[in-house]
Amino acid sequence: MSATTTNDLPLQPSLALRIGLWTAQALVFALFAFAGVTKLFTPIPELAQMMPWAGEYSVGFVRTIGLIDLAGGLGILLPSLTRILPRLTVLAALGCSTLQVFALAFHLSRGEGAVTPLNIVLLALSLFVLWGRNSKAPIAPRG
Repeated sequence: MSATTTNDLPLQPSLALRIGLWTAQALVFALFAFAGVTKLFTPIPELAQMMPWAGEYSVGFVRTIGLIDLAGGLGILLPSLTRILPRLTVLAALGCSTLQVFALAFHLSRGEGAVTPLNIVLLALSLFVLWGRNSKAPIAPRG
């Protein structure tokens, strides 16, 4: 049995849920986009002062991680915002969640537990968007 109103119309997600999802999407976008642009355009010696691992890996690897971060940030917001292929938001949320699991493992393996709270917050926000946009408050495509 599905949730319906007395008029047999599907229930709309609550305003609080919709605001929460848009807020989470905006936060994930901002943090991932900032991280991506930073990793893409900051000179490696300067970046290594902020993120020591960046000085220990190839420039190509660091820039690729930056591109992945930027793509995840854009993907978690723009498809929903434009309603062009909004299902991509769900895939981006899955990708951002997966990336944060690997980032947590990476930082913990290096003894960098102090930097993991941000990864945990990003993981939680990404999982919330994944859950919400996949099942509770999906965005309808244009048309």
